[in-house]
Amino acid sequence: MTTVFIIGVFIFVIVFVLSLITISKGYKYDHTIDPIPDQQKKDSPSS
Repeated sequence: MTTVFIIGVFIFVIVFVLSLITISKGYKYDHTIDPIPDQQKKDSPSS
C-alpha cells in the first residue's frame, strides 16, 4: 500500500512540474504579426 502511494505521489510531482514548465514556455512565447505590405499603398491618396 505504501509503495502505491509513493508511486502515485511521484507521478503527480512529474505531471505537476511538466505542467508548470509548459505554462512558463507559453507565457514566454512572443506573438508577432507580419505587416501587410499593400496596406501603405492603399492608405495613401493617389495623384
